[in-house]
Amino acid sequence: MSVELKFNEDGLMPVIVQDALTNEVLMMAWTNQEAYDLMLSTGRTHFWSRSRQKLWMKGEESGHVQDIVSIQTDCDADTLLVRVRQTGNACHLERPSCFSDVLYGDTGGTAAIIPELKRIIRDRKENPQEGSYTNQLLSNEDKVLKKVVEEAGELAIAGKGKDHDSQVFEAADLIYHQMVLYEYLELPLDEVFMMLSERHKGGRRK
Repeated sequence: MSVELKFNEDGLMPVIVQDALTNEVLMMAWTNQEAYDLMLSTGRTHFWSRSRQKLWMKGEESGHVQDIVSIQTDCDADTLLVRVRQTGNACHLERPSCFSDVLYGDTGGTAAIIPELKRIIRDRKENPQEGSYTNQLLSNEDKVLKKVVEEAGELAIAGKGKDHDSQVFEAADLIYHQMVLYEYLELPLDEVFMMLSERHKGGRRK
């Protein structure tokens, strides 16, 4: 699909970078035509630094590169959304995302917990902690498999009742145990998402 991008009067365009698997917003930067062309030719994010007045590739010094999965533009063709596979941390302050300081409201009721929980589960796998329930699951195949079945059953039972709090509690349990299982299986979520996309495009009943 051919779209004519609209750079501003300085020849720049804002770029929002998201994690391709979790949709977590990682950072915002600026690109120009040359940096955009480099993204297309190399498959890694390149930007224009307004403070240094130079092109730069994300991770060129830290090694925290971003491999591009997709590039989209908004309806006005003046902003880019780039989904990436992030190596290491996106933020120069060694945080997973540049967007971590909450200025208003609370992220507790949002999907922000999902990438954070994913990181914690991965860390428990790579750096086991004594007494960790997550590690107990990851070290016992029967337990990690059975817990998903158990929690799914408990949610189904709660769904037959009128206790909203129980439904929320069991739904949270199921999501957590599913995420631990995915990590245990080293299940590539991009393949799962691809399967869902293919089913959607194929018109299978949704």
